[in-house]
Amino acid sequence: MAVTSTQSNVPASVNNVAIGRYLDTGAAAKFTITTGFKPRYVKVVNLGATGLASMEWFEGMTDGTCLQVITDGTRSISTDGIEILSYGFTVEINAEVNITNEQLSWVALG
Repeated sequence: MAVTSTQSNVPASVNNVAIGRYLDTGAAAKFTITTGFKPRYVKVVNLGATGLASMEWFEGMTDGTCLQVITDGTRSISTDGIEILSYGFTVEINAEVNITNEQLSWVALG
């Protein structure tokens, strides 16, 4: 059995944490959150009226993708995900999570 492990910081640690909420009453559109650091993990959760849906991006995933979990519990890799920036992240237009008039809660670790 072979084990392969990678990490970008030795020892693996969290140096930055940012938590917030986002609500847009205009048409659903991608948006950028400025955290002041490059995230290694991001989770965005919609706790709105349409039910619980979320997207997560882990360091090492393709930029712009996410692990998406929708209301019925279905999990999939979505290409309408999270784009990582050197100073934060952008949430793409995603019909399951990024919905007009529904509050998104997010956390970023770096």
